[in-house]
Amino acid sequence: MRHLIKIFLIFLFILISIPAYSAIKGGLEYQIPIDYSKLSESELEEKAGFYYNLALKSGNLNDEMTAALNLYHMLAHKNPANIEYKIKLGTLYDIIGKDRYAKGCFFDAIGVDKSRPEAFFRLGEFYYRREMYKRALKMYKIAYRKGYTRHYDTLYKMGDTYLKLGDTKAALKYLQQACEISPNPELSEKITKARNADTLNQEYYSDTRIRLEE
Repeated sequence: MRHLIKIFLIFLFILISIPAYSAIKGGLEYQIPIDYSKLSESELEEKAGFYYNLALKSGNLNDEMTAALNLYHMLAHKNPANIEYKIKLGTLYDIIGKDRYAKGCFFDAIGVDKSRPEAFFRLGEFYYRREMYKRALKMYKIAYRKGYTRHYDTLYKMGDTYLKLGDTKAALKYLQQACEISPNPELSEKITKARNADTLNQEYYSDTRIRLEE
């Protein structure tokens, strides 16, 4: 009997040492049989960043994604005040389509520090990918106000989202600001499209005004 209890305790210790518990919290059923518990935060962060970059490239729920999720859950548990860990967790969950967990991570990050723009921008990206453009624009605008005034991706997405919503003047404003930071052929084509759309809008409203006056 004592021998069985000893085996059970050893088995329990091994389970506790494996970081897979954190990934299961995200509704994912997998394990990585690696004990990261003795690593320092800086060592964990280095490994997490390595797997995070691989996970972003693959975009799939694979070993790299699993490792990144586990490691960032461990880091977020070790240091809840670090919003970068929560944002990266949200980004990973966003990629694999775990919408509720993705939004939860982004809102957790905002709850820790509302003054920083990163989580608002990522939440904007979440809504943009799901074609929820009004919500996306709201988040991008908050990120802009909180410091992303020279952040290319924010400016580009604001311009593109305004264009999708039919506000060509606002679209041109932010696309041109993005072009000042990083001019490129894709952006130039987008600006030309916005200019043409704005011209058509002006002609339409001008014709409408003339007809009303008649």
